[in-house]
Amino acid sequence: MPCIIGIVLALAVALFARVVGFDRDRAFYPTVLVVIAVLYGLFGVMGGSTPALLAECGFGAVFLVLAVLGFKYSGWLIVAGLAGHGVFDFFHPHLVTDPGVPLWWPQFCLSYDVTAAVFLAWLFLTKRGAPVRGA
Repeated sequence: MPCIIGIVLALAVALFARVVGFDRDRAFYPTVLVVIAVLYGLFGVMGGSTPALLAECGFGAVFLVLAVLGFKYSGWLIVAGLAGHGVFDFFHPHLVTDPGVPLWWPQFCLSYDVTAAVFLAWLFLTKRGAPVRGA
């Protein structure tokens, strides 16, 4: 069920952003990646674990860098960041012991991230979005 909810929610957010026009701004999907990147840090705080928080911040920094580089140079880096975060979600339980992460979260987040990455790639491939700055 977490996977289905992640897919449906990612599509709902993407379609809402498309209809309303939020995704016309190149900053929309990089901002989505930033939010996704910091959520595990929030779970570290919620779990009261400093080691988990530090580990989550380290991993999150990678996705923050991808968000900035994707915003400045190529939206394909955002696609890679979203898909990469989905891969991170799959391995997360084996990488970080974070008592604040809900058991269902990695499956939900993986499906959300991959769905968002596929949707953004589809936008670029169908010329409905600009993958490169100024394009």
